[in-house]
Amino acid sequence: MEVGGARAPPPFWAGGPAPGQTYIPGAPGPAAGLLPFGRTLSPMVTGTSVLGVKFDGGVIIAADMMGSYGSLARFRSISRLLKVNDTTMLGASGDYADFQYLKQIIDQMVIDEELLGDGHSYSPKAIHSWLTRVMYNRRSKINPLWNTVIIGGYYNGESFLGYVDMLGVAYEAPTLATGYGAYLAQPLMREVLEKKSSLTKEEARDLIERCMKILYYRDARSFNRVSAQLCPAMPVRASGCWSSLHPGSPLVTGNLAVTPELAEGV
Repeated sequence: MEVGGARAPPPFWAGGPAPGQTYIPGAPGPAAGLLPFGRTLSPMVTGTSVLGVKFDGGVIIAADMMGSYGSLARFRSISRLLKVNDTTMLGASGDYADFQYLKQIIDQMVIDEELLGDGHSYSPKAIHSWLTRVMYNRRSKINPLWNTVIIGGYYNGESFLGYVDMLGVAYEAPTLATGYGAYLAQPLMREVLEKKSSLTKEEARDLIERCMKILYYRDARSFNRVSAQLCPAMPVRASGCWSSLHPGSPLVTGNLAVTPELAEGV
């Protein structure tokens, strides 16, 4: 500002109250809209590996029930698996809050689809394709959803198992693993499928249980309570909590804890 040909000094109290007025804490100031947008720079509560395996006529996905706050084993009974509909399910590692956000969106999508009443529902491939677009869109805005997701299901006589990470990278495979499981469990699962091209439901279940045991022993962020979902030709069934990873644990007892109506599907 020019005053009489000379430049006036800057205001002594920039952003403060005008003369004769009082300062109100929390009120938007003149620079309130100039602050940078916030971005998730690191996840808070996180989950570790998710495993998925195809078998003859279906898919099984499993993840432990630990929510870690940094290195603190904070939450010990949270599920990172989601039943989308009778043919589709998914599991996510990474930030648990972002997983909850995705869950809310998908649940509403399923409700909106059912309200149409046209007899159609989302297939595993449709959810997988949609997630690739969502993840890539958020990554392009430099505000990613901090998750790696495994999508599985059985639709029109075909098993499906797909992978999407926080950058939108996506592919399909007969065995999938996220997190530390990509280093420890994936080689074991691939080795089994190299020797036998297709697995039965029992073989797939035993393979997943073996891999989850190894992760419990080797991964500091894993836990001995495991939730699993099974998607055979029948509707998706949630198989409860596996407890054989550490037989002496006071938290769990027995080999496989499931409700009676779900025991058949396991």
